[in-house]
Amino acid sequence: MLTPELIATALYGLLSLVGGIFGYTKSKSKVSLISGGVSGLILLALAGFIYAGNQWLGFVAAGIIALLVVVFAIRWSKTKKFMPAVPMIFFGVVSLVLILS
Repeated sequence: MLTPELIATALYGLLSLVGGIFGYTKSKSKVSLISGGVSGLILLALAGFIYAGNQWLGFVAAGIIALLVVVFAIRWSKTKKFMPAVPMIFFGVVSLVLILS
């Protein structure tokens, strides 16, 4: 069954994965590729487990997303660059609201 936790986790995981790939192709940032790839794949795996009935894993996904929101907030405060920090913060907060509501 499609639940808010599942949808939010899967979409944020996909956004992280695609963002990491995009960061690598745009600026050859291996850090973007690795961090976006790992966090995106973990969140997509968690979405699969949530779909299989392990709803409590939504809290694990929320923890990972919250950590990413903090990382991107710190990055934004240091660089003042809108991309990718602000969209990742925004969609992270939206995801957290969906997961934790």
